[in-house]
Amino acid sequence: MFTEPEIKSIREQFPALERTENGNPVIYFDGPAGSQTPTRVAKAVSDYMLHTNANGGGAFVTSRESDALLNEAQDLAATFFGATEPESIVFGPNMTSLTFVLSRSLATTWNEGDEIILSRLDHDANVTPWVIAAEAAGVRVHHIDLHAGDCTLNLADFESKLNERTRLVAVGYASNATGTVNPIEQIVAKAHAVGAQVFVDAVHLAPHRLIDVNALGCDFLVASAYKFFGPHVGVLWGRRELLESIPAYKVRPAYDTMPDRWMTGTPNLEGIMGSAEAIRYLADLGASRATGSDLRSQLQAAFEAIQNYESMLLHRLLEGLRNQDGIRIWGITQPDQLHNRVPTISLTHTRRTPKDLAQHLADKGIFVWSGHHYAVPFTEAVDLEPDGTLRIGLLHYNTIEEIERLLTELRAALV
Repeated sequence: MFTEPEIKSIREQFPALERTENGNPVIYFDGPAGSQTPTRVAKAVSDYMLHTNANGGGAFVTSRESDALLNEAQDLAATFFGATEPESIVFGPNMTSLTFVLSRSLATTWNEGDEIILSRLDHDANVTPWVIAAEAAGVRVHHIDLHAGDCTLNLADFESKLNERTRLVAVGYASNATGTVNPIEQIVAKAHAVGAQVFVDAVHLAPHRLIDVNALGCDFLVASAYKFFGPHVGVLWGRRELLESIPAYKVRPAYDTMPDRWMTGTPNLEGIMGSAEAIRYLADLGASRATGSDLRSQLQAAFEAIQNYESMLLHRLLEGLRNQDGIRIWGITQPDQLHNRVPTISLTHTRRTPKDLAQHLADKGIFVWSGHHYAVPFTEAVDLEPDGTLRIGLLHYNTIEEIERLLTELRAALV
């Protein structure tokens, strides 16, 4: 758990938190769509652009320095994911683009009559790319149904659709709409038992909890740095033997070694440097608590403190929302089950639309999102189209005082 002085120090690193709107300090509860960034991340981007801006593979000094920085970023991202081989890390424009690229390549290994399984709880970026790839390959698509009451996956339904023809299971680690954390290890074990590969969208979990691809046992995992306090860069991890053997769409001069065969064209090097600095920022949050001096130990300590602090914020938010007439919270609300969710709340009201509520809060300097949040499979499955939900996303730079102000303004909007 972070102390008050620590939260003050954290907030001082984010210049955006000093902004005001209509005379009110701005509150950023929009993190699920993109977190704010600390000054050091912006400085890392700027430093690269101003002092080390060069393409790779050259004999001259800035090219050699750029290559060294890229290798260091690969190391940092591998440690962030709990991976052992930096070469298994692929940087790309964003999670959606990386998923489209991988789905196109994986589809070349499928045959007509094969099957894949997707989830109705996911962001559409982990659904539509696979649907398009399956259609092109003549592969049947199944979807894991939900328990509408608490917005968790129906694992019995998943097991009923899993069989020896299943080639891939693509599932989110945490829902960007409801905050539900899915039992990935259990899903992976079931999928591997029939010879299927597992692709995990960890975008929404990454700012909240430590990722460990070895413990999960998955085959691919992807995240986006702009959700964990970095720039707009996607990061993919895959089992090296798979990334080396799957056909990669690339130009002829591109190397066929890892990770070059997947990082086609000149990468967003300045963004990658900012992403690396975001990982260092997170590690520094745990440096004084860590049992070891290595980066992974620091990240473990940081995420333990983040999870404990965010859990406290989440309990208060849920407690306040339960006292609001007409509100339905979509997702897990039982106190003894909150460990199965991250602090992202979707709600609807019997009279006011999510858009109306979001506008009311925006006028008061409280930034939240309304709509489907790109989690269209979810909003369709529970009949929330076209309005969707009001989504409140907490991150470790938020405070109890901000939650109290949100609850006050919600009460005023619902009178």
